Amino acid sequence: MELLENSTKRLANGVEMPRIGLGVYKMTEPEVALKAITYALESGYRHVDTASLYANENEVGEAVRASGISRNEIFVTTKVWNTDQGYDQTLRAFEKSLKLLGMDYVDLYLTHWPVADSFVDTYRAIERLYEEKLIRATGVSNHNQHHLEAIAAKANIKPMVNQIECHPRLTQYDLREYCASQGIAVTSWSPLARGGLLGEPTLSRISDKYGKSTAQVIIRWHLQHDLIVIPKSVTPERIHENFDVFDFELSFEDMKNIDALNLNERTGADPDNFSFK
Repeated sequence: MELLENSTKRLANGVEMPRIGLGVYKMTEPEVALKAITYALESGYRHVDTASLYANENEVGEAVRASGISRNEIFVTTKVWNTDQGYDQTLRAFEKSLKLLGMDYVDLYLTHWPVADSFVDTYRAIERLYEEKLIRATGVSNHNQHHLEAIAAKANIKPMVNQIECHPRLTQYDLREYCASQGIAVTSWSPLARGGLLGEPTLSRISDKYGKSTAQVIIRWHLQHDLIVIPKSVTPERIHENFDVFDFELSFEDMKNIDALNLNERTGADPDNFSFK
């Protein structure tokens, strides 16, 4: 698989999703968010991942409009929060997100977490938005295999994307394999384990070998595993660095050595043991 700056992952319906995006979680200060997104777009990013919870959909839309880049060249993901889930509530939440973004459509809309008793109905609403051409692709976030199976039992269209916590300490191999078998693309959130892996000795040794930063090695690991990756930063140097991963390739041995770092260790919540209140 050749990876280039403009590389995309083809989703089940043929939509092309950029393999690297800017995650904007916790970018709650409007000016900071606007500057970070603007710089990312100037640096070559064509994918921005937001959510209603992040309270920066307005800034995402503003940055996209001000960029001078055609809207159809930028892939925008947003998500419905837990307190807005359910069929009718999700449709209303989407309408609000679309208004804040100032857009006619969203490229990908996700259920943020699988809230018991409502996540299946939430996804049914996402299907309707897809049928009405208000979104270009359907998806979920933080869904384990049993959640995906529950959706499949009721859905007409399988989720095209599952966004999950994934990094070398939490490789999620079984879930990734299941998603692959179902034609569901996987996006890694917290791809750098919230910075917790940047001093890890094996990764440091590998980064020295390639003359790259540890963050770049980890991002490259995600890409070579056919994962979409959304690193977050508000620092221009790091935004640029996280995207500068297309001029080297990790060897099979180095990929396996990074895989071996797995401890099933989360930095965020477990979808099966999470308070959705």
